[in-house]
Amino acid sequence: MPDQQPDAHPAPNPHQHHDRPRALRLGVAGPVGTGKSSILATLCRELAGEFAMAVVTNDIYTDEDARFLRSAGVLPTERIRAVETGACPHTAIRDDVSANLDAVEDLEEAYGPLDLVLIESGGDNLTATFSPALADAQLFCIDVAGGGDVARKGGPGITGADLLIINKTDLAPHVEVDVEAMTADARGARDGLPVLALSRHDPASISELADWVRSVLARHRAGTHVPTDPGPMAPHSHSHDS
Repeated sequence: MPDQQPDAHPAPNPHQHHDRPRALRLGVAGPVGTGKSSILATLCRELAGEFAMAVVTNDIYTDEDARFLRSAGVLPTERIRAVETGACPHTAIRDDVSANLDAVEDLEEAYGPLDLVLIESGGDNLTATFSPALADAQLFCIDVAGGGDVARKGGPGITGADLLIINKTDLAPHVEVDVEAMTADARGARDGLPVLALSRHDPASISELADWVRSVLARHRAGTHVPTDPGPMAPHSHSHDS
């Protein structure tokens, strides 16, 4: 009987899928303090056992959001990259996306094939949106602590993102916000696009968010998801602009 030779083929990667498109790139935007990093952590906890994932965060002068996610243990630390924009957050997600694209492509080369890359914008205003050259789909996050009238204020993030999240609904009684009314306002502003009232303490809303991501990923793999642009940001300036 001939000597057995060691197996020349490594064990299959459980996340490996042949002949599939590149990873879905999901952008997460919204004003400061609305809970974007918490949403990323929640998605990683819900989906990392099912899909191969990585994260890119954006901050102006720090890697604070990346450090938060690493400390939460939601993904291997090397799969969480930080981009320091050095300018207003929208510049790196819309005006010049090269730093983010480099980070995403580096992650895919190092740890691919990946199914899903989450890209978190730094906190910006209600008009911040991702370039479709960077994000295949995007969700926009507001929260009840920002006031019940936020959805009525509009802006391309609120009106045109693939999903609008009204976050921290568990705080509504403490800030005197009617979540049902706020959700109705949001739906009225979005012409049929989905709205999700979310709390990290509400398993049903978390499941709904995870299912939405699964559905977008399925369409992306099938070639039926078409990235859309919620619309350009309104011209504006900041005190640090030259």
